[in-house]
Amino acid sequence: MSIDFKSTKGIFQQIADNLCHQIMEGKLLPGERVPSVRDLAVDYEVNRNTLLRTYAILEDAHVIINKRGIGFFVADNAVELIRDNEKKEFFKNDLPDFIRKVQLLKVTEADLMDLLTLLKNNSKL
Repeated sequence: MSIDFKSTKGIFQQIADNLCHQIMEGKLLPGERVPSVRDLAVDYEVNRNTLLRTYAILEDAHVIINKRGIGFFVADNAVELIRDNEKKEFFKNDLPDFIRKVQLLKVTEADLMDLLTLLKNNSKL
């Protein structure tokens, strides 16, 4: 597990994003115990306080739940919460840049056929 120490995004946020992606990919399932702060601190080679901050962010977002004395667990609705948040961030940050680039490069529908097919398939899910 790697962290980009040169990134403008904080280490704790990078770890939170990584955990969210693991949840979205089904590597961490709803109701499943999240690795301990100590274990993840060793895996990421960061201070435990960094992981405590990461877990606090995820707990505030209701993505994980702290069961006192047992540990942290993935919330039952974590996938939906993460997906909704990621979608909002995508429409706010990524899509406007993508649209500007499409206009600048004069990208056509034919150029984006694979993307359009993917979008149609997502609509069927």
